[in-house]
Amino acid sequence: MSVDHVEEIAGDGEGERTATASAGASATAATVTAAVRYYSVAPGVRLNVRSGPSTSYGIVRVLPEDAKVPIYCQTPGQTISGPYGTTNVWDNIDNGQYISDSYVYTGSDGYVAGRCG
Repeated sequence: MSVDHVEEIAGDGEGERTATASAGASATAATVTAAVRYYSVAPGVRLNVRSGPSTSYGIVRVLPEDAKVPIYCQTPGQTISGPYGTTNVWDNIDNGQYISDSYVYTGSDGYVAGRCG
């Protein structure tokens, strides 16, 4: 999945934002990003972003402390323990970029977005 451009359009007062796709994005990406919300990564954590849903995948970048991330879809993977519990759910935050949901405050112990696939 790829997203050409995402614009912030609204906030809920809790630091979470909703996004929509720009006119240049494909119809599929527009459909997916129309419901994308931004979630906070655990405070004070610089989080490794991986190319797949496991620590065996390479690191593609590192998120800075206090980052907020979109979750486009979620997929099962390696079980990880983090500040928000232990889970095998991994969040797709960009094309080919995954982080463990155990480091993201979603307010839920389960899936908050559709499954990747």
